[in-house]
Amino acid sequence: MMRNSTWRYLCSTGCAGLVLLGGPVAGQVAGAQDAAQSAQATPSSSTPAHPATLSPDLRKQMESQGERIDAMRSQIQAQMQQLEDMKKALAQQEQDYRSLRKAVGLDVLDKQRAGNVSAGGANASAMPMPAGDAVAAAAPAPQDANKPVGQAPPTDNRPPEVAPIFDQPGVLTPKGKFILEPSYQMGYSSLDRVALIGYTVIPAILIGLIDARQVKTTVQTATVAARYGITNRLEIEVRVPYLWVHTDTISREIFTGSATDRVFTTSGHDIGDIEATARYQLNDGGPDKAYYIGWLRFKSRTGRDPFEVTTDCVQRCVENATGTGLPLESPTGTGFYSLQPGVTWLYPSDPVVFFGNVSYLYNFSRSNVTRNLVLSGKENLGEVKPGNIVDVSVGMGLALNEKASISIGYDQSWIGAVKQNGKTAPGATRLLQGTLLLGGSWRFNEKRTLNFTLGVGVTRDTPDATVTVRVPMMY
Repeated sequence: MMRNSTWRYLCSTGCAGLVLLGGPVAGQVAGAQDAAQSAQATPSSSTPAHPATLSPDLRKQMESQGERIDAMRSQIQAQMQQLEDMKKALAQQEQDYRSLRKAVGLDVLDKQRAGNVSAGGANASAMPMPAGDAVAAAAPAPQDANKPVGQAPPTDNRPPEVAPIFDQPGVLTPKGKFILEPSYQMGYSSLDRVALIGYTVIPAILIGLIDARQVKTTVQTATVAARYGITNRLEIEVRVPYLWVHTDTISREIFTGSATDRVFTTSGHDIGDIEATARYQLNDGGPDKAYYIGWLRFKSRTGRDPFEVTTDCVQRCVENATGTGLPLESPTGTGFYSLQPGVTWLYPSDPVVFFGNVSYLYNFSRSNVTRNLVLSGKENLGEVKPGNIVDVSVGMGLALNEKASISIGYDQSWIGAVKQNGKTAPGATRLLQGTLLLGGSWRFNEKRTLNFTLGVGVTRDTPDATVTVRVPMMY
C-alpha cells in the first residue's frame, strides 16, 4: 500500500510539472490524474481492497495540486488569448506604418539614398537595416564601384520668385499651366513750359511775347494678360490694354492781351496697343549663379494713334510761333509697330535676389502719314519714325516670409528723337526717363498673388507717379 501511494505521489508531481510546459501536456496530466483516481477507486490485484486506501493528508494534497493545475491552465489560456490579440494589433500597426511611408514617400527616398529597400525587398518599410553579410551580398561589383548608386532627387531649375516691379516677369509659367493676370495702372504727369518769343535789350528786360503752359495728364490703363507655359523653359504671353486718357492744358496764349489763364481739356478712351511676348529660360541657375531669360516682344498699333484724332489748329495754332496744335481727343496708341528684344537676369544671393532687364525697342517707320486738322482737311507729314528706346533696369528683392516679399529697383530709358522724312522733326529732342520703383507682393495661396508697384519719376520727362496693381491667377 505504501508502494502504491508513493507511485501515485510521484505521478501527480510529474504531471503538475508537465502542465507548466503547455496546454497539450496539461491534457495528458489530466488523463493521468483521472487514471490515478480510477486506480484509487479500484484496488490492484495484488493488494486487497480497503476503504481507507489513501490517507486524508495525501487526499488533500492531491486536491490542492489539482486546483493549482486548473488555475495554471486558465492562466495559460488567458495568456494565449493576449498573444493572439497582440499579434493582430501588431499586424494592424505594421499595415498603418506602411501606408504612412507610402503617403509621405519614404520608400522612394530610401531608394534614392540607396538604403535598405533593395536588401529588404517589398517589406523594406517595416524592416530594420540589414546585417553586415546582407549588405555585403547586395554591394555592387568592383567594376560598378564608380557608378552612382540610386537616383538623385529632382532639382528645381526655375528662378526664385520676387515681387515683380518691371513689365517682364522673372519666373516663367510651368508647363501646361495657364495664368490670367488682370492689372490696373494709373499714371500722372505734370509739365511746365515757358516759350519766350522776342529779343532782350538787357538780360533783365524782354521785348516780345511769353507763352506759359502747364500740361497735366492722367492715364488709367486696365490690362488683361494671358500667359501659357509651353515647356518649363518657354512661355508665351498676350496683353490687351484699355486706356482712359485725360489731359488739361493751362496757358496764356501769345498774341493776346489777356492776363487770364485758359484751360484746354482733351480726353479719350479706347483699346490700346495689343502686345505679344515669348520668353525662354537660357540656363540652369542656382545659389550664387545667375538665371538668364531671353524674351522678344511685338507691339501692334491697334489703339487710336495721334494721326487719327483731329488737331485743333484754329484755336491753338499760331503760324510762325509754335507751328503745332493740340488734339481735340486724346490718343490711346502710339501709331507704330515695335519690336523689342531683351534679357532678364536674376542672381540669388541669400537672403536677397538681385534682378534686372536690358532691352532695345525698335520702332518701325510709317510712310504717307497724314493728320486731321480742323477746317483744313488732312495735312501730309510724309515718312515718320519715332526714336528707338534703350532700357536698363536693376532691382533687389527680399522675401519677408512665405507670403510677403518686397522689391526696390530703378529703371532708366534713353529715347531717341523723332525723325520726319529722314530728318529730326521740328521741336523733337532726345529724352531721358528715370523711374524709382518700389514693389510688394502678397501670396494668398499657390495660385493667387497680389502685386503692388509704385513708380516715382526722377527726371522731368518721366511721369511723376505711377501705381500698378496686378493679380496673377494660375489655372
